[in-house]
Amino acid sequence: MKPYLHLTLRTLLALLLCAAAASAQEGEGPLHRVDPTGITVNDLIQKFAAKEKAFKTAREQYTWTQTVRVQTLEGNSVDGEYMQVFDVVFDERGRRLQNIKYAPQNTLSRIEMTQEDLDDIEKRMPFTMTSDDVGLYNVLYLGQQQEDELNCYVFDISPKQMEKGKRYFEGRIWVDDHDYQIVKTYGKNVPDLRKPKKGEENLFPRFTTWREQVDGAYWFPTYTKVDDTLHFTMEDVHIRQVVKYENYKRFGAKTRVLFGGEEVKDETTPSPEKDKKK
Repeated sequence: MKPYLHLTLRTLLALLLCAAAASAQEGEGPLHRVDPTGITVNDLIQKFAAKEKAFKTAREQYTWTQTVRVQTLEGNSVDGEYMQVFDVVFDERGRRLQNIKYAPQNTLSRIEMTQEDLDDIEKRMPFTMTSDDVGLYNVLYLGQQQEDELNCYVFDISPKQMEKGKRYFEGRIWVDDHDYQIVKTYGKNVPDLRKPKKGEENLFPRFTTWREQVDGAYWFPTYTKVDDTLHFTMEDVHIRQVVKYENYKRFGAKTRVLFGGEEVKDETTPSPEKDKKK
């Protein structure tokens, strides 16, 4: 987000930062510093990266409804809001489109949504670590942790280097020890963009994204939450943001997704309901 040019100096509580960090802890058990069982860390990384590539390919064949809400707060009061609801669909030629269903007037007055913000919402908040991407990151294995009813391998990741004009994810991921897919992500998209000589700042919040199982095979993102403070030069701005992904449906074309040379079947097993709106 960029600050609007007519900003005035304001005072915000530093405790809001603590609240943003604490949001990543919801539903988690203690982190156990133990090695994975029956597999090396390197093989584990390669296995979940390959499964993530299969997931990413599969999601490209689905439609869904997406709701985006961004709010700024002054104290406990909302003083600006951006909202859009749209369907992610395909046209008759199979090209992906976004059909806007609801878009009330944007009332944000202290920040503005940038193209980088919109790209982050579309591409990087539903973060994937595929076999094509894993070489770009430092991947540090931390141990195992319970995430709701799932036992997960936990990793911290950061970009090895940042090329000009490219964006990356930096933070923590939780990988289910059964399906070897990311089920939760916490961190931020980097780098922040600052041009001091021009007085331009484009800062990005920390977020948590949860996934849920769809069609018994894939863990798709269903909910992203932000509660963070952006530290602009002129002022600090407390923002809240929610992105919901609902009504996943496979597009009509029949596709085959392969993992390890074998087709991933879609035998559905009902997944337990989770409350992602804590």
